[in-house]
Amino acid sequence: MRLSLFKGLLVAAAASVLMTGCATNRTFGGGVDDVTADINLRARLFDDGLYDYSDVDLTVYEGRVLLTGTMRTREGKRHLEDLATRSANVEEVMNEIIIGPKTPFNQGTSDALIDEKLGFALLADNGVYRANYQIAVSGGIVYILGVAQGPAELTRVTDHARNIRGVKKVVSHVLYVGDPRRQTRATSR
Repeated sequence: MRLSLFKGLLVAAAASVLMTGCATNRTFGGGVDDVTADINLRARLFDDGLYDYSDVDLTVYEGRVLLTGTMRTREGKRHLEDLATRSANVEEVMNEIIIGPKTPFNQGTSDALIDEKLGFALLADNGVYRANYQIAVSGGIVYILGVAQGPAELTRVTDHARNIRGVKKVVSHVLYVGDPRRQTRATSR
């Protein structure tokens, strides 16, 4: 069971690396680091067993990990953040986990539809570099992680999200191209 899960993660990681190679603001090496961070953290959660992580989503971009979804307890939420913080290739953790029951099936379906619609809208918008954004949707809340060329592009992205039916809120964890945190990361390699 663990071997097949690991193989599945490896295939997903390879596909992710291929897709990130086309990104405008992210290097191939940075994409590989992010895939490694994602695989390592998922393996830690799988091996941990202290809490139920089945309703947790991980999104990694430039060493920044976004945690979304739900956990039943505050202790579980803190433990998850601690595991993420101590994982290889993770430089920052944004913990957007909500304490509560698991996401109902119909809400999960609605979230997936919002994710698809937003992804398509960004891809169709010539004023947005789609490859520079990762999207997570949980409970009707859209979380955006990535790098914007500037305020105008970020506004376009968040406006696309706000205009999708079922979106309750948009949370941006987007940096701008010239953000010093990105420069520090790029020069530390």
